[in-house]
Amino acid sequence: MTTTESKNQHLEELIDSCIAARETRYEDWDTLGFQAAAKGDEFRRAQIRYIGSGATGNHEGDARQLPSEHFTFSNMRLPVGAIGPEHTHHDVEEAFFVLEGTLEVTVHDVEDGTKTATRVLGYRDLIRVPAGVPRSLRNAGDTDALFCVIIGAQKPQLPTYPPTSPMHGVTR
Repeated sequence: MTTTESKNQHLEELIDSCIAARETRYEDWDTLGFQAAAKGDEFRRAQIRYIGSGATGNHEGDARQLPSEHFTFSNMRLPVGAIGPEHTHHDVEEAFFVLEGTLEVTVHDVEDGTKTATRVLGYRDLIRVPAGVPRSLRNAGDTDALFCVIIGAQKPQLPTYPPTSPMHGVTR
């Protein structure tokens, strides 16, 4: 094999190792299933991992996800009426980018979680929530909401649930 052929083979292997094809993804309804088990089906949602495992659990054994170096990227499916409970990522910002449906995003006051601001996002809308700001999600539409979740760290800390969150005191 010539040096040029070797370099081309390396590039072929490199590009193939950087692809997470749709056909190899699946909706993981179990990762956050502990929330639905504790508080009801309105907290049922699925994670579809692409890069890293996010802050939702240890999925390093899942060979389908690409390794994370600086951020995680997944999709989340939120059924009609479902809620992503109030939680805080203290160490990282988090962004949500809507692909399908309608997503209501609420940020909560750090000192008094009963004070909130809410926005409704639709197709191709994005919100970035800074580290340390409690946030919650709700499907505000009549179809499933599908959105990208980007978290700004290779392996974020587990989120916490403030006293105003329905998940306060719930553990995995």
